[in-house]
This record gives sequence, C-alpha cells and structure tokens, in this order.
Amino acid sequence: MDWETPRPAVVGSRVAFVANFLGRRIADTYEVRRIVPDERFVMSTAEEPFPMQTTKTSRKDCQQYLQGYVALRRMRAASLLVMDQSTDTNAAIWKSEEGVQFWTTKSDEREQKRAAQWRLMGDLLPFDDQDAFTFLDLGAGTGAAARGILELYPRSSAILTDFSSQMMDEGEREMQPFGGRFTYVEFDMSTSSWPAAIPATVDAVVTSMCIHHLTDHRKQGLFAEIIERLAPGGWYVNYDPVSSTDPVVEATWERVNDQADPEAAGKRLHRTPQEQSRHENHVRYLIPLERQLGYLRSAGFQGVDVYWRHLENVIYAGRRPA
Repeated sequence: MDWETPRPAVVGSRVAFVANFLGRRIADTYEVRRIVPDERFVMSTAEEPFPMQTTKTSRKDCQQYLQGYVALRRMRAASLLVMDQSTDTNAAIWKSEEGVQFWTTKSDEREQKRAAQWRLMGDLLPFDDQDAFTFLDLGAGTGAAARGILELYPRSSAILTDFSSQMMDEGEREMQPFGGRFTYVEFDMSTSSWPAAIPATVDAVVTSMCIHHLTDHRKQGLFAEIIERLAPGGWYVNYDPVSSTDPVVEATWERVNDQADPEAAGKRLHRTPQEQSRHENHVRYLIPLERQLGYLRSAGFQGVDVYWRHLENVIYAGRRPA
C-alpha cells in the first residue's frame, strides 16, 4: 500500500494498493470519500471499468479488507494470465457495457485525431460528390468512418455491421444526423456466415480499426468474401494498425508516439489489469503490412497499395477488377 498524499487519512486522500504476481504489477488507487471517526470510513476508485466503493466500520474491518484485497488481486492476476495465454477476449470486451463505455468516453478525442484519415478513405472511393451509391462498413462500431463518408457524399447510403449490440445501440444514437441513409446489421466478422440483410452486391466496402482483431486465416477469408460482394470496379479500403518483424522499427514507432504523449511510457508501466487486457486484445493478431497486401492480391484485388501511412497506422486499398 502506497500513500499518494500526506498522512493521516482525510477526505480526498489517495492510496495506491499495489501487488506483484508472477511478474505482473497490479495497482488501483482509492480516494477517501468520507470519514466518521470510530464509525465509518468510505473509499472508492473509478479507475477500473468496474468502479468500486468500500465502506468499513471498524479498524478490524479495515485490516481484514487489506488482507482480502491482496488475495483477491492475486486471484484476478492469475485469471488474467490464463486468459491472456489462451482466450480471445475480443467479444468479452466489445460486448460488455463497460468496454463500450470506455470506448465512447474517448470518442471525441479519437474522432479529432482520425478525421483526416476517414476523409481520405472517402476520397479514395471513385465517386463524384452527387453520385448515389451504397457502401458497406464492416466492424463499424459507432459509425465514425461511415459518418465521414456519408458527409462527403450526400446521396450515398451505408450498411453498418457490428457483432456488439451495445456498440450498435450507441451507434444508432451517433448516426441520427444521417437518419434514413443508414442501417445497422448484426454480423460477427470472425465467422463466414454473412446475414441475409447484407446485400449480395455493394458499391464499396470499408473497414476501420477492426481487421487487426481477426486471425490470419480469417483475414484471408474475409478479403475473399469482400471481393465477391463488390460490384465490378468496386473498392475496398481499410484503415488499421500493423506490426513489424523488425524490433528496431517497433521501438522507433513507440519512441515517436511517446513524443506526442509524454505520459505514454508511464501508462505502459502502470496499466491496470483491465487496461493490460485491452492492450493485449489490441495487439494479439497484429501482423505486418506486407502479409496483408499479399492476402488482398491473392483474393484478386487490383490496385493494391498503401495510400497513407503514419508509423504503425496505414490505409491500404484495392479494387475488384472492372
């Protein structure tokens, strides 16, 4: 237990509970909310996806809590280690209210950072401003990429898919300015079972920040399925992170990214178990760029190229032969 503010405890005091288990550092910071001498001691944390508040009514209660806390954290660490090694956590994260809440709380910041990339995705589609066409946004989440394209092409319409009903519910709210021009369809891209609500042919397909959650085998399968759904001459555009086989490259990406966020290095060293789980879910199936471009060419796409790149983030695209 580490005090982050001077002792003794007063309302507003912060205490970090720290444990190390099998090489993993686990830390939660609690803030004292209320003190009634010899009667009540209330502290809470909002750092985790599951905010906690603890009320103790005696010194003995507090001592027992600290002992139980350490044991609980060790059990949670053990379960996370097992999950990290053997379990794909993607569905557990994106189908949870907590995971969606974490995502949406950062949506404004994320959209400011990625607006130019979503605009470029729209620019890569071979349509004039007033063309009427339908595009498919796979793994759309709350629809940020689709909104950028719908705004760029006022006569276009979108079919958005996701496997999380929670994300789709949030997306319905976010997409209201484009009412009548979009529909949501539930579809799990990790399977090849396309729902009947997705048309057999669409004019374009886009994906944004989701393909990296798929296994290599499924990436290849999805690219083959996408080209079959595209109209002749139709384009597929993907915005996603990639990995590198060169550790020097990976280290350079990290160093440059840290320059934009001075707190990034500290955050990596002090992740909560939930933050660590989200990170491991993010990187679990990342693969190098060249391999993905090869999958597109093998599926039959033409014009395959990287049309934008910044460090590990890329936009690549290709079209079905006309």
